Amino acid sequence: MNQIHGHEVMKMMIKSGKSYTGETLRNEIIQQFGEDARFYTCSTENMTADEIIHFLSGKGKFILSDDGFNTDPSKICDH
Repeated sequence: MNQIHGHEVMKMMIKSGKSYTGETLRNEIIQQFGEDARFYTCSTENMTADEIIHFLSGKGKFILSDDGFNTDPSKICDH
C-alpha cells in the first residue's frame, strides 16, 4: 500500500496555486496519488483522501478564501 505523508498533500496544494473545495481537493488527491493511496502524519496513519482532508482541516492547516481554501508553507510543521 502506498503511504504518503500529509505534507505532500499540502505541498501539492501550494504548488497548484488553486483554491479548493472538499470535493475538488479529494479529486486532485486521487488523481495525483491514486485511489488506493493512504496518508499518515506524526499522530495517525492509514487515512483515506477524505480522512486526510478532514484531519488537515481540523488541525487548521487550510486558509479560507472567497472561492474555497488552500494552504501556505507556514502551515507545514517541521517535525
